Amino acid sequence: MDRVFISIGNINIYWYSVLIIIGIIIGYILVKKEAKRQNIDNNFLENLIFYMVIIGIIGARLYYVIFNYQNFDSLLSIFAIYEGGLAIYGGIIAAIIFIYFYSKKYKQNFLQLLDLFAPSLILAQAIGRWGNFFNHEAYGGIVSYEFLTNLHLPNFIIENMYINGNYHHPTFLYESIFCLIGFIIMMVFRYKKNTKIGTLTITYLIYYGIIRFFIEGLRTDSLYFLGFRISQIVSIIFILIGILILVKRRITWKKK
Repeated sequence: MDRVFISIGNINIYWYSVLIIIGIIIGYILVKKEAKRQNIDNNFLENLIFYMVIIGIIGARLYYVIFNYQNFDSLLSIFAIYEGGLAIYGGIIAAIIFIYFYSKKYKQNFLQLLDLFAPSLILAQAIGRWGNFFNHEAYGGIVSYEFLTNLHLPNFIIENMYINGNYHHPTFLYESIFCLIGFIIMMVFRYKKNTKIGTLTITYLIYYGIIRFFIEGLRTDSLYFLGFRISQIVSIIFILIGILILVKRRITWKKK
């Protein structure tokens, strides 16, 4: 598959960028709709989203560059995000930190804001993973052609997983599907009566942490630190934080 979406003169617009933008737009629409339902101030929300998207992208790139610095031969290449190289965990961590301080500044409920963004985030991830498909990245170890056909995958996916003379696990697809399932689960929670504040955040941290831990184990392009896959370490941290919040929130819920 050609990773260029469209060429305008000497300028190439890549599928990777297009899909990230689509994910952001759809996420934005969902957040705005839910924020209106919760009577969250529109000006506050617009400013939060504007800065959060920028900081999230910067965080995603910095995370990737820090743990993959040996592949950058010049300072300018660090800014070539259209070539790929955004680590979602970096973006999530940067965005969460920003939301925390922003919520404190304007005296808003931190967990409520995280709940607001969680379903949109995981849906955007489901969409964004297809950018990895077009970039021929985020794939797994070698498998047979028969393995892929037994998964009943469309031929265009199977053929795009033929890389460097071998077929590979379409780990981008695994994660995209599980993220979509996670989105559905969180939307059910969102519109379920008596869902407590923090439920969607807890669900995201634990659910995504688990699926990313196992999918990361299949990938061939993981970033490493001291011999460990960084994303698996972060996944475990996410799961533990989710469990910690769950325990604390259950104590709070019982007191009410």
